[in-house]
Amino acid sequence: MIFGAANLFSGPAGSAALRGWRAAVGVAVAVTVGCSGDEVGPTERLPAVATTTIVADLVREIGGPDVSVVSLMGPGIDPHLFKPSEGDIARMSRAAIVFYSGLHLEGKMTEVFERMRQLGRPTVPLAECVPVDKRLTAAGFSGVYDPHVWFDVGLWKHAASCVSEALSEHDPRHADAYRERGRRYLERLDALEAAVRRRIEQVPAQRRVLVTAHDAFAYFGRAYGIEVRGLLGVSTAAEAGAADVQELADFITERRIPAMFVESSVPERYVQALREAVESRGWQVSIGGTLFSDALGDPQTPAGSYIGTVRHNVETIVAALSEPSGAGHER
Repeated sequence: MIFGAANLFSGPAGSAALRGWRAAVGVAVAVTVGCSGDEVGPTERLPAVATTTIVADLVREIGGPDVSVVSLMGPGIDPHLFKPSEGDIARMSRAAIVFYSGLHLEGKMTEVFERMRQLGRPTVPLAECVPVDKRLTAAGFSGVYDPHVWFDVGLWKHAASCVSEALSEHDPRHADAYRERGRRYLERLDALEAAVRRRIEQVPAQRRVLVTAHDAFAYFGRAYGIEVRGLLGVSTAAEAGAADVQELADFITERRIPAMFVESSVPERYVQALREAVESRGWQVSIGGTLFSDALGDPQTPAGSYIGTVRHNVETIVAALSEPSGAGHER
């Protein structure tokens, strides 16, 4: 499995490093959980920790003024590669509740979550709120699910409902407020989903092909009728080989794909190498823009929220695939 912590350490030296890392995680979690308090005063905000910016945004939307949310990762941080520091573990252990994406998105944090659950700390994996029959299996990994559920707005509604119920359970003082904010946010997601479908329909059917740095958009493709190809797999922890680049370059050239996209949390060099391979075959493909995949944009920009990020991605994709200026051409 490419997602778990064990994959990060190979060979005898790596095994020793893994054992040391596991021991450090166990000690750090045990100590901080043992020292943390669960009581929240009647006028205090519920302290919550979220791993990714996407998760943090959802908790803030539903928690509103009743929840204080700390996000461990910032804009542009790749959760597949994020390794928590002792300070991060301490922040999670001091929180009344921890929200994370799950389905192994935060691959290097798996054992931290397991240890916290063993010690009785409430943790909520939002992607795992999506019913099993609606999840996609990660390509090439039997029984392993693709964690990028938020790209299907309809599936992210399940996560929103989970946040509302989890906050209500752990902070019954404000349960009515959490459920009301959750209801209003679901209405906003309904409107967003309808807008996405309208915009994607404006792209000619033969051009609805999305090529990106890593395979994060499968849910998006299934939900909105777009063929998706990623250079890397569902986890950026796996490097792309020369054969992967050549195979995708052949596909782009044969299909005359006009544009491909870089991602804010994945190094641009992967897509640039792919572009060079395509050009060597005599086809000019443009970089259609930057998409936000595993992290939101800067909080001071429209892409700093989940809804803003979805709108940014859709507008970028539609502009690149439907406008004449985005069309590829023979060299």
